[in-house]
Amino acid sequence: MFGLALAAPPGPMNAVIAEESVLRGWIAGFTAGLGAMSADLIFFALSLAGVVAFLDGAPTVRAVMVGVGGLLMLYFATGAVRDARADFLSDDAGPSPDDADARGFTKAFVLALTNPYQILFWLTVGVGLLEPGTVDVLSYLPAVGDGLAGVLVVRTGSPALLAGLFGGIVVWIVGFPATLVSVGRRVDAFAPAAAAASALVLAGFGVTFCWTAARTLLDAAA
Repeated sequence: MFGLALAAPPGPMNAVIAEESVLRGWIAGFTAGLGAMSADLIFFALSLAGVVAFLDGAPTVRAVMVGVGGLLMLYFATGAVRDARADFLSDDAGPSPDDADARGFTKAFVLALTNPYQILFWLTVGVGLLEPGTVDVLSYLPAVGDGLAGVLVVRTGSPALLAGLFGGIVVWIVGFPATLVSVGRRVDAFAPAAAAASALVLAGFGVTFCWTAARTLLDAAA
């Protein structure tokens, strides 16, 4: 439940997984999910080493990371628009499966490393997972956290919790692409629609993150 609660909410990572799944198949979607999870594994290792704590006291560095993430999301949004147009207008088979899988992994991995939501998670909940106690998981979700406070409270400091965290993520990156591929086979127009939706989500988050980063840096300069 813990891992699924973190992996399932809509956002830029799931937009990338959805686009890769419906345009290039289950393996491409799963590989993109592995890219996002690999970033979480890196953040987890940095938490163990105490490096993540450095970001907690370096708002300027965090703002730069957020800004880079926003620019990358805008860049990948333009790619999603091209994918949608190509699927509507062209019979081009696109990149080879191996190239497509590598591209999806890289895209999700780079975005995840600069995704403010994942950075925030590992600065707050992630660090707390290593110490005995409890954590209110859903309260940290953006926008809806206040309304979901107290719904999912877990005990921290347990190896079983960490195994469940990444186990839940694996379940999601296996099942989510499979569901999308299944739907896409039944609806011919689903693939370009999913690419267009991915472009909108990435563009929206990209603009938001760039604005947040710029405002933070201007405040710091002032």
